[in-house]
Amino acid sequence: MEAIVSRMVKDFEDGKITRRQLIQSLSMAAALVQAPRGASAQPQSGFKTVALDHISYQVTDYRRTRDFYADLMGMTASRDNGTSQCDLEFGESVLIARNHRQQAGEPQPTVDHIAYKISNWNTDAVKAELERRGLSPRLDTGGDIPNYVSFHVADPDGFDLQISGIAEPGDSHYEKPGP
Repeated sequence: MEAIVSRMVKDFEDGKITRRQLIQSLSMAAALVQAPRGASAQPQSGFKTVALDHISYQVTDYRRTRDFYADLMGMTASRDNGTSQCDLEFGESVLIARNHRQQAGEPQPTVDHIAYKISNWNTDAVKAELERRGLSPRLDTGGDIPNYVSFHVADPDGFDLQISGIAEPGDSHYEKPGP
């Protein structure tokens, strides 16, 4: 799946497909990830992905992107900071639209990272498994999303893969809700 998404992003960056075609393709890929699978499709090791958590999308003008997707696709804007980014929610997934940070050699907007939510989140176990596989996990917590915890790693093509979940009581990153 990651190779397919990587190829779609590359085609977009190379101008071979439009932004609309990229989003349509990513939406279909997300639907396939969530589709029921036969017993033979279950992973033998590693994690069980349960949902596409979010796509972080760097754009030229987040307000224009927000209004476009809200109007055309019926996405709901939330966590809009009023200056540079917002979340666009659809179903249980999120498209994060952020103003593009111009960097040398990177002339156009890009997909920043893709996050997958896994089942049975345990912060210490996820970190240990990622390290066992020779990856260098970088911890990322959800800020204003209670008990959201994730790790970023590089996939085989160097894309930023975020693996996320919700810490439950007993997890090393679980924070008891306030009064």
